Amino acid sequence: MDPPDFLLSQSAAPLGRSVSLTPEQLRHRDEVEQSLDRMADLRQMSSADLRQLLGGDQGEAAVWVETAAQHGIPHGQLRWGAMLLEGQGVARDEARALHWFVKAARTGNGEAMNMVGRCHENGWGTAIDMAQAADWYRRSAETGYDWGEYNYAHRLFDGVGVPQDQAAAVLWYRRAADQGHARAMNLLARCYEEGWGGTQDHVQAAEWYRRSAEAGYFRAQFNHGCCLLEQGDIDGAAHWLLQAAMLGNDDIRREISRRLTGVADPRLQAIRRQIS
Repeated sequence: MDPPDFLLSQSAAPLGRSVSLTPEQLRHRDEVEQSLDRMADLRQMSSADLRQLLGGDQGEAAVWVETAAQHGIPHGQLRWGAMLLEGQGVARDEARALHWFVKAARTGNGEAMNMVGRCHENGWGTAIDMAQAADWYRRSAETGYDWGEYNYAHRLFDGVGVPQDQAAAVLWYRRAADQGHARAMNLLARCYEEGWGGTQDHVQAAEWYRRSAEAGYFRAQFNHGCCLLEQGDIDGAAHWLLQAAMLGNDDIRREISRRLTGVADPRLQAIRRQIS
């Protein structure tokens, strides 16, 4: 960080001349010195010390995260933006959060680009602008960030902020899915199941539902359980439908109950009674 002008002018003053600083200048000088000291301390900390510091009291961590952000560290800028957005250890300020997300995004950070997209999509710190959201999601996706790929695929699939292109959406879902993104796996499976953006492929659909279910996504666990139920695998269906009921929300539990209505097998009826 370059020293402020008043520090430069002070160091350049001829010998024998005093430089009088205003209270505001003195306060700012002290803040700069403290920030530089904190940054020096951060650089000397071990990974374990940093984890302990940043994972502890949010109020204490905030000043250190802000310091890293101010000194141009992209991950610090991203973390500081997230803390401002959520009000973690600091007053919630969506506009300032967006400011720091943009700073980190300009360094090429794909996660920050995705957060800028979310801000434009949800109106956090700015007006809702779906075209801007889609553009930032595209930039994030092109860095290989899985959430950016997933969100950009959504925009393409629905034609929100960009022209609708379901075939392109499937490609971006696949890129995120290949990285282990559970939600992308589930939507990729749905595309294969319905033939959205390409040819129907029930084998691929079943495979991606399974992968997503094993990754812990409750909607895929429901879908995978239903596939197994149709195949006559009652034990498998019971396992995955129960997992979906345990991890999911009330909507998915109601859907499981509806799906099991009239099914005679006692194992499945026991699940239905358990979640009703």
